[in-house]
Amino acid sequence: MSSTAPPPLALRLHALVDTLTIGVRTDPGGRALLTPRGEMVHGCTETLAKALAELPPGVVRVDLDMSRVTFMDTTGLEFLQVLDEHGRCHLVEVTATGWRGQPRRVLELAGLDTADPLRPRPDGRAYPPPDSLTGSAVAAERSERLLRLREEVEQLREAMVTRPVIDQARGILMAAHSCTPEQAWDILREASQRSNTKLRAVAAAVTAGAVPDGPAPPEGIRKALRTAISRATGPEAPQPSSAPQPSTPPVARGTPGYPASE
Repeated sequence: MSSTAPPPLALRLHALVDTLTIGVRTDPGGRALLTPRGEMVHGCTETLAKALAELPPGVVRVDLDMSRVTFMDTTGLEFLQVLDEHGRCHLVEVTATGWRGQPRRVLELAGLDTADPLRPRPDGRAYPPPDSLTGSAVAAERSERLLRLREEVEQLREAMVTRPVIDQARGILMAAHSCTPEQAWDILREASQRSNTKLRAVAAAVTAGAVPDGPAPPEGIRKALRTAISRATGPEAPQPSSAPQPSTPPVARGTPGYPASE
């Protein structure tokens, strides 16, 4: 009797990544409403460009409702650039509103308008450079934000280079702890900071431990992951949605899904 082999772990975990889709609706007045859903990661700019290219003639305004975007990395800034360039080339008004959660936080750290990052200042002037705020309380806050932004952007760049292992690690954490994609990213990022370990090394340790008889993460990474998981999924953390969770892939003892007894 023959049996069908289960799909590879990478394919099962890929199903947990919320690929970006864009819904399009137009009205007789020439307004197009685009509704992105999912994660703004590698490939999202091509998805937007395709949706914009397929808009019917006569569109004079393009509004994006970003409220259903759950996560974005540095590709999200390229996404906004594609939208802005479309508006300039076709002489149409473009907006991107409704930002929430992690994408909104990235805009805040970048010093962009979280209501609509494409909206110019009311007075028409450019935003002042950080040096012009030196010596004020605002300068201190902005300096801290810029530092956090540099750290997060550096981690996002690293994540883009090693995207497959990052996606797999996030999928393992999501399945093992019923957390959201944003929470899984925060867990990896915090564990990287706490253990003073490269993000890709933390992700690789998580994925290696998910293989049957795979090695447990090193002690420093394991402790950092446990702390990060507790902070992201504990009683005081924001609760994930009640949507049904996918079945849990095999996770070896000693990994974040099934910590080894001590």
